Parts: sequence; C-alpha cells; structure tokens
Amino acid sequence: MATPIFAQDAPPAAGPYSHAVKTAGVIYCSGQIHMNSEGKLVDGSIADKTALCVRHIKAVLAAAGSSIDKVVKTTVFLSDMAHFAEMNGEYEKHFSHKPARSCVAVKTLPKNADVEIEVIALA
Repeated sequence: MATPIFAQDAPPAAGPYSHAVKTAGVIYCSGQIHMNSEGKLVDGSIADKTALCVRHIKAVLAAAGSSIDKVVKTTVFLSDMAHFAEMNGEYEKHFSHKPARSCVAVKTLPKNADVEIEVIALA
C-alpha cells in the first residue's frame, strides 16, 4: 500500500504530485527545489539554494515519520555542472552518512531552478 505524503512545512508541489509516497518501509520523495512557501524561487548562492532544498527534504521526511539520517539514495540535479563543487560543500554537511548518490546537469529544472534534490529513505 502506498500513502501520499503532503508536508505542511515544505513549499507546495510545483505540479500534480505529492511531496512523497510512503510504502512498507520505504519513502520516495519528490524532488525539492529552492522555493519559498508561496512557490517562488529563492535567490542566493548555490550553497544557500542547496541548504533550502535539504530543509524541504527534512520537512517532507518528518511528515512521513522519517529523517535525513535514514536517507539511502539521493539524486541531485544541477542547472550547470559548474555548481558541483559548491553544492557538494553544502551537501556533505547534511548527508554525512554518505548515502548513494547520482548527480547530473540538466538543461532546465522546474521554474528554472539551479538545484533540485530527491531522496529515497527508510521509514
């Protein structure tokens, strides 16, 4: 059985989907971008934007009854691989347990964001 998760402390989804889906033992989180509660992109450095994405992920995981320490896989999407080193510097502050990760540069992200992060976590 899959249960959709909607987190009050994360910005609204940018489309017709839930923040996450919780199944027996696993939580699949939708990608989080650097936007505020009104759905507007937040400016700043790539580190600031990465930190905001992680803050949203933490809120979604908490709403699903999990935490960042239970993340087993992340996928990071960047608007430009030139942001890789700065994103990595912020990322490692939050994922010190070193979950598996993919990181790719894409042509465009929703709302023209610079960073999007999605995760899979244990419940």
